[in-house]
Amino acid sequence: MLSTPELVTLVGSVSAVLTTAAFVPQVLRVWRLRDARDISYLTFVIFSVGLVGWVTYGVLVGSIPIVAANALTLGLALTILGLKVKFDRAAATAVH
Repeated sequence: MLSTPELVTLVGSVSAVLTTAAFVPQVLRVWRLRDARDISYLTFVIFSVGLVGWVTYGVLVGSIPIVAANALTLGLALTILGLKVKFDRAAATAVH
């Protein structure tokens, strides 16, 4: 049987993998469709700032699962934001 600290780490790690993996389909969809009109700048900026806070918190408390998951999720969120900027600019240029 797992001890309490091991169980806590396992729950945190599994949760981290799942919440991070949830963003992969969104990145792939935006990339595949070359369209990010349905993505909200404000939502992703606020979310990214929150992730920076979680990474900082994870460093301060020494939690590798918190740092790793939130750093990876931040990378995915910033990728989505970057693709949105790129595709929105391309769409605006194509219209003119």
